[in-house]
Amino acid sequence: MQKRSNFTSKLGFVLAASGSAVGLGNIWRFPYLAAQYGGGTFLLIYLILAITFGFTLMIAEIALGRKTGLSAIGAFRSLDKRFGFVGILASAVPIIIFPYYSVIGGWVIKYFSVFISGGMGAAAEDAYFPTFISGALEPLGWFFLFIGATAIIVLLGVEQGIEKVSKFMMPILVVLTIFIAVYGLTLDGAMEGLVYYIKPHMADVSAKTILAAMGQLFYSMSLAMGIMITYGSYMKKDAHLESCVRQIELFDTGIAFLAGLMIIPAVFVFSGGNSDALNAGPSLMFITLPKVFASMKFGGVIGTAFFLLVLFAALTSAISLMETIVSIFRDKFHWSRKKACIIVTALSLALGIPASLGFGPLGFISWMKMSILDIMDFTSNSVLMPIVAFFTCIFVGFIVKPDLISTEVKETDGTFKAEGMFNLIIKWVAPIFLVLILVSSVASAMGIFVI
Repeated sequence: MQKRSNFTSKLGFVLAASGSAVGLGNIWRFPYLAAQYGGGTFLLIYLILAITFGFTLMIAEIALGRKTGLSAIGAFRSLDKRFGFVGILASAVPIIIFPYYSVIGGWVIKYFSVFISGGMGAAAEDAYFPTFISGALEPLGWFFLFIGATAIIVLLGVEQGIEKVSKFMMPILVVLTIFIAVYGLTLDGAMEGLVYYIKPHMADVSAKTILAAMGQLFYSMSLAMGIMITYGSYMKKDAHLESCVRQIELFDTGIAFLAGLMIIPAVFVFSGGNSDALNAGPSLMFITLPKVFASMKFGGVIGTAFFLLVLFAALTSAISLMETIVSIFRDKFHWSRKKACIIVTALSLALGIPASLGFGPLGFISWMKMSILDIMDFTSNSVLMPIVAFFTCIFVGFIVKPDLISTEVKETDGTFKAEGMFNLIIKWVAPIFLVLILVSSVASAMGIFVI
């Protein structure tokens, strides 16, 4: 039996788990969804869901990991063999996400290199991003670089790799986010964007907005993909689980809020609140923002700092994705960390290459108008993650019972302040929402209806 690695401190665990949660979901996805779905309305709904729904799922997953000392497959199977399939589905999520996430991580390195070398003007051109991703060799080169950097950190292990890198990167990420957000708010016209971002309009509340905010929770908080179970398995018993989850949640939601504060007012300054700019969607970071930076005084410096920030965020999440896959393989096959890292890297390269080439040489491959990368994203985020979260709720709520989680949470000092809320949401509220998310996502993708 291999000795289980551990985080050396509560701070190390919180920063590493926060690093997992804080990624492209916060810096890239959250701002464009907030811009699309009414600014303050989306923000308010997301905050409510984060402290209720998000807290419940995160504490359940971390507790399962610490209770069993195993990654997702082993954790579910050790408590009830009938639910081993949930661990398998959860394990499939990071295996699908990590390769295409690393492709996007490569794009971030590319843009950082362009800005730091003074190429901001070129990056602001409309055709720059589509031309870049439709190439073959250059996007692959940046993809290989990103996945290689991630593999080196994971190879070093939990204490020497993940924990040390997280302690270094996370404070820098926070400082950069605050710096760019504060600078953006000093620009003429930024206050209008600030009001749009923080002022809810109850007339904008809709089922679509609520489901979009709920879906963002998975992407943003690393839920339903085995990551928090894996990190929980590295957590020492003397760390108070409930307070750790609250701190992770505060860190993750705080960075998401600051990312919106950093981007949405800046887009207002550039566009005057033009709806096309606010509805730019996924292209906001790579097409709209370079234009925003190009229009700013000191835009080259701010843009460079921004893409460095995004790179750090992308790396911390990629590390957690890869570590989860490595942990699954080590638990299953009893491999050394080195062997597992090499095999996971090779597997991820094999899956990531088609995702990268799907915008160029393999662009003829599509399904329901989605590229290869989009198909991987849809399968993992819109289908598998709601299914995994649903069965996790059923497993905790009705099979092993919520008391199993409560006992684990109370291990340190006998307290679990949110136990009543946890029991209600895990058994009744979350499963209903998760079914709605799954049905809505699949139906919308198939063009049947949009809520």
